[in-house]
Amino acid sequence: MDDVTVFLAVFRSRGFRAAAKTLGLSPSTVSERITALEVNLGVPLFIRTTRSVTPTEAGRMMAERMAPLIGEMRSVMNDVASSQREVRGLLKMNVTGAVMVDILPPLLEQFLKRHPLLHVEIMVDDRLVDVTAEGCDAGIRYGEHLAQDSIAVPVGPRRQKLALAAAPAYLASCELPSHPSELTRHHCIRLRYSSGALIPWKFECKGESFSVDPAGRLTINVNGASAAIELAKKGLGIVAVFENWLQPGSASGELQPVLTKWWPEFEGPWLYFPDRFMSAPLRAFVDFLKEVETTPV
Repeated sequence: MDDVTVFLAVFRSRGFRAAAKTLGLSPSTVSERITALEVNLGVPLFIRTTRSVTPTEAGRMMAERMAPLIGEMRSVMNDVASSQREVRGLLKMNVTGAVMVDILPPLLEQFLKRHPLLHVEIMVDDRLVDVTAEGCDAGIRYGEHLAQDSIAVPVGPRRQKLALAAAPAYLASCELPSHPSELTRHHCIRLRYSSGALIPWKFECKGESFSVDPAGRLTINVNGASAAIELAKKGLGIVAVFENWLQPGSASGELQPVLTKWWPEFEGPWLYFPDRFMSAPLRAFVDFLKEVETTPV
């Protein structure tokens, strides 16, 4: 089973060096363990070149079937370790970067104080992934990106808004937009998902919907959203991000809201996980979220 764990690490990272770093082993040891596993099974699990490590069809099939089993084994061990009074073990979550700004950190602070023997590992990833295949207990995504056939528990604010803002100095130098269509005449700071797609600018007002795709003078990966906000404060243009991200800049006067009546509202993030099993650490986190749901952090 140790060799299977090494195999899954190589499968997820697509390389021996990255897997070795994750496991705390040397690359040569990882390579030897994979070779020994392939010899025992009698089939190659990876195609190795000087530039890449690619799973074979047998390797992909093995990863798809073994990842849930390893997860269940870890769940059992965590449950046994937590069978006394204190919850122990590891809670591993794959989350979108949007919740790491001001939603998840304060929740984790309270949760870890409550369970001092627990360990939490956060993988920040804006791709839609199979959390079980990634070796995680659960994921956090927004409703439209939830995996099918999963259990979902609300996390943080239940409603959020996509808001626009710019530096007062920038808005003073040009005509303030009164309709989303006028954004095409402005310098705009756009954000791009890791997939390569631009975050869409869709707006609503009194039953009217309007989409606009302004040519961004500046385009930044979504993981650099904080930099986009800072550059908007410097007067480089209008930025569109979560309303809660803009509140500090609005409160300080560094940012001025734009087209407020057009800001669209959407559902807040959710914790989701397969219904096959729930480890003791995950169960404790779910119970914690249900407890604070009516008392915002």
